[in-house]
Amino acid sequence: MYYFYILHSLKNGKLYLGSTPDLKARIRSHNNGENKATKQNIPYELIYYSAFKNKDDAIECEKYFKTTAGWKRLNRMLKNSLRT
Repeated sequence: MYYFYILHSLKNGKLYLGSTPDLKARIRSHNNGENKATKQNIPYELIYYSAFKNKDDAIECEKYFKTTAGWKRLNRMLKNSLRT
């Protein structure tokens, strides 16, 4: 399986979107500061993920949600999760 996921920074509320074949290991690496793009905003919590049989489908999902239309949809989908 391949996963598209969204992490929420508990430090400042920023979101990080990514894709991976190993979701648990990837979240662990983010929270251990092993990823340059997310290191400064740890810790993170997983707030959403989707599973795909195909790697390309997971990547396409990630690409979509990084568009303007995708961000708008995310904010509607996760409005309760994003309240602090």
